[in-house]
Amino acid sequence: MKNIDSTQQADLAPHLNRVPSDIRHIHLMGICGVGMASLAGILKERGYSVTGSDQNIYPPMSHLLENLSIPLLEGYGPKNLDPVPDLVIVGNVITRHNLEAVELSRLHIPYLSLPQALRIFAMQGARSIVISGTHGKTTTSSLIAWALEKGGLDPGFMIGGVPNNFQGNFKLGVGPYFVIEGDEYDTAFFDKGPKFLHYSPWIAVLTSIEFDHADIYRDMEHLLKSFRKLIRLIPPTGLLIANGDDPVILKESGRAKCPVITYGLTGDVHWRATDILTLEDFTTMKILKDEQEYMTLSSPLYGNHNVANLLSTVILADHLKVERSVLSEAMKSFGGIKRRQEIRGEKKGILVLDDFAHHPTAVRETIIGVKEKYGDRRLLAVFEPRSNTSRRNIFQKRYAASFDKADLILIPEPPLMETISKANRFSSSRLVEDIKKRGLKAFYSPNTDHLLGAILRVVRKGDVVLIMSNGSFDHLHERLLEAL
Repeated sequence: MKNIDSTQQADLAPHLNRVPSDIRHIHLMGICGVGMASLAGILKERGYSVTGSDQNIYPPMSHLLENLSIPLLEGYGPKNLDPVPDLVIVGNVITRHNLEAVELSRLHIPYLSLPQALRIFAMQGARSIVISGTHGKTTTSSLIAWALEKGGLDPGFMIGGVPNNFQGNFKLGVGPYFVIEGDEYDTAFFDKGPKFLHYSPWIAVLTSIEFDHADIYRDMEHLLKSFRKLIRLIPPTGLLIANGDDPVILKESGRAKCPVITYGLTGDVHWRATDILTLEDFTTMKILKDEQEYMTLSSPLYGNHNVANLLSTVILADHLKVERSVLSEAMKSFGGIKRRQEIRGEKKGILVLDDFAHHPTAVRETIIGVKEKYGDRRLLAVFEPRSNTSRRNIFQKRYAASFDKADLILIPEPPLMETISKANRFSSSRLVEDIKKRGLKAFYSPNTDHLLGAILRVVRKGDVVLIMSNGSFDHLHERLLEAL
């Protein structure tokens, strides 16, 4: 196999430092991941013949790829590399023991990871704006891309969700900036460093730092080492936009070689949001710069976590000299993102929302925001602890305090539990008991079929059903709406 040595970090192998002229056919292993599907679209737009394989082919990425007329091969195996492609992009879901990866090694086909490929095929020649942190990356990336788009800067971008203001979650702009969601998850089986180290940040936004990805990081210190590397990558001529409400970020931002601008809702920060008011259609707020009024803002987003995301966008737009009137219109016309407090439908007076929340903090803040938005309606919080970290018992106790603002809580047994050792396994039934001890109404279900029945038994007209998972959740949203 031809790729970089793991000690070379983000440096590309010399033979792939630029786009080789003889590459025609590129194959992507693990193509239905959000990032991989986006890269496939970028490569197709660049004029390459693109194919891809994946074990699980499902919407929305499968629809995106079908619309791009990119052939999808279900399952992994040697046959997927026949005819032999000129280059293979290996997603981080692929292990070195994957049969297709074994064949890739046998055939000595050149290959890259997703972040390496993005650097070569999408980001060359542009200044990168990297949005990183445990929470809020997708929303902030989408807000920034939309602000720059409305500001006439024609940015390129790749985002880990589907922003409704654009046709998809990637774009090859001709402007000077590329907006990229900087993920701290590992890159590939041959590069265990985080993806964001490959993106050469000129500007970085740090939204939050909490322990996550327990399958990758041993502890908080191990995680911090990755973020410290990212901070050190920002050049002295660049900028770090840091959430000043996060004490970890405040401490770590002192390592930056570049200027640091802080934002938040409280504390001693450069930029602050105040007079926040959640109305029926919009959230309004006043933005202060160095305690002087900068502008008033309206946005369809709601919840303090989204106000923080908006604040970081305002700082970046100000830095890049986007006119305030243009910025104001961009934030007001922001269309949201699929699977982020997304309205999936309303039947018989019952509103069904979809959200990606899975970390205890994200679950808590999402519930608080939804309850504030729909305060006169009963809130049913349905949560699937599906992520690699959620299925471990690391946050077993912390989750119990995440649901306090919900009226009813329903939690199923998560899938793939057999992949976690019994000593480290999360318990949904125990979480339900812990929630009940807090005086809340909570229900446990052994599977999603039972869960759907439980929701239908307790739901009533006027309710808001908030469904949270980082996966498809066995298509619970569609099944619930159909049953209603």
